[in-house]
Amino acid sequence: MRTDQGLNGGGGASSGVGAQASASRALVLLPPDTLLDRLRTTDWTPDLGSDIGSRTWFRGVATCLALCAGTWMLAPGLFDPLPGVTAPAFAGADFDEIRSQSIAPLALGATTGHRMAATDLVAALPDTPERPIIDLTATLANGDTLRRTLERSGVAPGEAAQVTDLVGRAVALGEITPGTRLDIKLGRRAVRSMPRPLEKLAFRAKFDLAVELARSGDGLGIRRIPIAIDRTPLRIRGRVGTSLYRSARAAGVPARSVAAFIKSISAKVPMTRIGADDEYDIIVEQARAETGEVQLGDLLFAGLSQGSKAVQLVRWEQGGTTRWLDPKGMNERRGSMSLPVAGRLSSGFGSRGHPVLGFRRFHKGLDIAAPTGTPIHAATDGVVAFAGRNGGYGNFVKLSHGGGMQTAYGHMSRIAVRSGTRVSRGQVIGYVGSTGLSTGPHVHYELIKGGRAVDPRSVSLSSVERLTGSDLAAFKSKLARLMAVPSGAGAAREPE
Repeated sequence: MRTDQGLNGGGGASSGVGAQASASRALVLLPPDTLLDRLRTTDWTPDLGSDIGSRTWFRGVATCLALCAGTWMLAPGLFDPLPGVTAPAFAGADFDEIRSQSIAPLALGATTGHRMAATDLVAALPDTPERPIIDLTATLANGDTLRRTLERSGVAPGEAAQVTDLVGRAVALGEITPGTRLDIKLGRRAVRSMPRPLEKLAFRAKFDLAVELARSGDGLGIRRIPIAIDRTPLRIRGRVGTSLYRSARAAGVPARSVAAFIKSISAKVPMTRIGADDEYDIIVEQARAETGEVQLGDLLFAGLSQGSKAVQLVRWEQGGTTRWLDPKGMNERRGSMSLPVAGRLSSGFGSRGHPVLGFRRFHKGLDIAAPTGTPIHAATDGVVAFAGRNGGYGNFVKLSHGGGMQTAYGHMSRIAVRSGTRVSRGQVIGYVGSTGLSTGPHVHYELIKGGRAVDPRSVSLSSVERLTGSDLAAFKSKLARLMAVPSGAGAAREPE
């Protein structure tokens, strides 16, 4: 019994001692290092989507709630701000003074350096003062007038009309080209509602003339300022190389002059026969102003050297017609006979049955059918030997071309030339009709050589033009002046 009781009592005592030891261990605090290690190793933000209901999940929920509570506690307006001292606001002159010495973005009106604000000694103006003089420029637009351009620039309409009248006396207004720059100076006005008076106007009226208007007293005076012009032609020589056009353009010849050169030379030498070693010689009109501007004009001389053979052509203008003559003052034009009217060949050259007389008869020309009123052109240069009515031919024109060569045109509805007048190739001499022995509108076209009719389609015509007398002397003088121009003379330079 004792033993059991002792055993039981011992067992009870042992249990009590164990419970006390456990309670003592629960109250013991962990060392700081161990606590920090446990905090660092603990996952405070676990995935709330897994292990729902576990200790780890509840720890994550607690962290989330703590963060939400902290955010709400820090929200603006929840608590009153702490009291403190604020800088007094500046206004007026003090604000301007502070801003002038502060650093701020340019968009907010920052300034550099120290600028004192306005004091009581500064009086505010009732209105912004005007500049006493205004200098401006205007450009004469295409299709515009000098008067409208001045009015748009602020010149009074009456004064603009006066200026236009003065300029018109010095130079024709039509010679003032679009794009001309006008330098305008407007003076002081007494009242803002009135236009400013024109004090000065200056512009380049022509290539060789400048015009200046200035106020003198109560009126305007005009002054013409001539500009010296050097008209030495531009002469360029060079080797054809792989391309005549590219070589001439690279040497400084204007594109328009190169095209004119090729057109004039090709009438004498086929382009396929111009080789890379051939040399060209081009002379172009040139005007150089003393102010530095350069204007290039028409082609004056076209030359091509092919070894021992040379072609030289000089531009010659007479009576409104431009021709290219050789150094002897001659111009020979060659070409095949062309039909004088655009139409259908209704009857050829040779024997045929006459459509009106009804028997066979030799047809001495070509019949070309075309609508009534179609223009009839001269086959080549010549003189009108006859123009009028001629029996079965109806209205008839005969041209003499020299060397025993003549052409005839019949059945015209109307004649456009008179006997004795000179005509050029392609000129209209009449109009298609059906006068005389004719069954319908057409032109009867004949070619007479040495008094005998020949087939116009079998003959090539050539016309030779030769200058004589004073014209030849003037031509020789022009040729000598052109040949005296050295290569490269008059080359355009950039203004200094």
